Amino acid sequence: MTTVLLIRHGETAWNVEGRIQGYLDSPLTHLGRAQAEALGARLAEEPLDALISSDLGRTRQTAHPITESTGLVPVFDSALRERNYGAWEGRTYAEIKRDFPEDYERIVRREPLATAQGGESAVQFQERVVATLTRFARTLRGQRFAVVTHGGVLGVMYRHAMGLGFDAPRTYTIANASINRLHFDGSAWKIETWGEVAHLAAQGLEDINPVVPTAR
Repeated sequence: MTTVLLIRHGETAWNVEGRIQGYLDSPLTHLGRAQAEALGARLAEEPLDALISSDLGRTRQTAHPITESTGLVPVFDSALRERNYGAWEGRTYAEIKRDFPEDYERIVRREPLATAQGGESAVQFQERVVATLTRFARTLRGQRFAVVTHGGVLGVMYRHAMGLGFDAPRTYTIANASINRLHFDGSAWKIETWGEVAHLAAQGLEDINPVVPTAR
């Protein structure tokens, strides 16, 4: 059995401002940096064999304390990036609704093939994420590894493991710097635990407004 610890990056400036990041970036806030340090301390207690990360700045910042505490050198992979939201990136939802009303309504309705101008559809994003994490799980068969990535990636894997369609109600949350454990048996993904934040709560660093995934 292969065990994967999926981790969302720490809080960023655009998380606080409610801006879609996608392939663009914003730095971790003071809280986000403290969350990353708490993650590093927590994962030093885990018997990890490898550390994988999206190549964007916010995930690199989050992965750095983990490297310092575990000695694991991260493998950065652009296929683990957040969903590409094209022309929407850097904008708030209010700005998107105003400037791209038709695309906004299609994506809010969770139409699987809907895209922001220049971006990915939900189907394309899911295919990319599942294929990439399955590739790593097969390459690191029987091992335990951490993946520092994005809220959208975690949302895709939750739905995939639980067999939920694109239009299923969003009943799960994704907190900054949370740990989410999945198993891969060579053919299927299963969730062991979701939304571990005890390492944050112990220091008063928990995400008080975790994302209920929509377009992030």
